[in-house]
Amino acid sequence: MLIYIIRHGVTEWNKLKKVQGAVDIPLAPQGLELARKTGEALKDVPFDICYTSPLLRARQTARCILGDRDVPVIPDSRIQEINFGVLEGTQFKDKDGNILNHQMEVFFEDPAHYERPERGENISDILERTGNFWKEITTDPALLDKTVLVSSHGCAVRALLQNIYHDEKDFWHGCVPPNCSVNLVEVKDGQARLLEEDKVYA
Repeated sequence: MLIYIIRHGVTEWNKLKKVQGAVDIPLAPQGLELARKTGEALKDVPFDICYTSPLLRARQTARCILGDRDVPVIPDSRIQEINFGVLEGTQFKDKDGNILNHQMEVFFEDPAHYERPERGENISDILERTGNFWKEITTDPALLDKTVLVSSHGCAVRALLQNIYHDEKDFWHGCVPPNCSVNLVEVKDGQARLLEEDKVYA
C-alpha cells in the first residue's frame, strides 16, 4: 500500500494567522493554485481511493489533486483538523510572527501540555481519532495493494504520522507541515515507512 498524505492548500485565514481548526474556510486563490500544481506533479499516480477531511479546504485540495480521475472520495471526520473550540477565529500571530496567545504558544512549542480549550480538543484527542483511522486503513485487506490519497490538515497530518514517528517528545517533527506538502508512506507486511517527507511541488 502507498499512502499519499497531503495537507490542504493555503486559506485566507492561514495568511492572516488566525486559528482555523474546525471552522470551514475555503482555499484562497493561492491555495487553489498550489493544489493544482501538486495535482499536476502527481498526475501519473494511479490513486485507487481518496479519504478526505470533510472540511471544504481539504475537499478542494483533494479534488485539485485528483483532477478528472474517477476515484472514490470518502469524507472521514477522524482526519479533520483539531478543534480549537473558543480559540477559533482569534489571531495567534502578529505581522512579525510573534505568537500572541499563550495557549497557542503551548500548542506549537509544547503540544503535549496544550490544554483542551472550552468546546475544543487537545493533542491526545486528535492522536486517538487519527490513530483509529490509521489502524483501520492500514489493516484493511482490500487496501493492501492500493494507492491511497489522504487530504487533511497540519495538526492532523502530524498526528497521523505519529503512527510512524512514535516520537512523543517532538509531535511536530520539527515543523508544521507546509501547505500542500506530501508525505508518502509505504505499508508493507504490516510495517510503515516514510518514502518522502513534507515535499512541496511548487
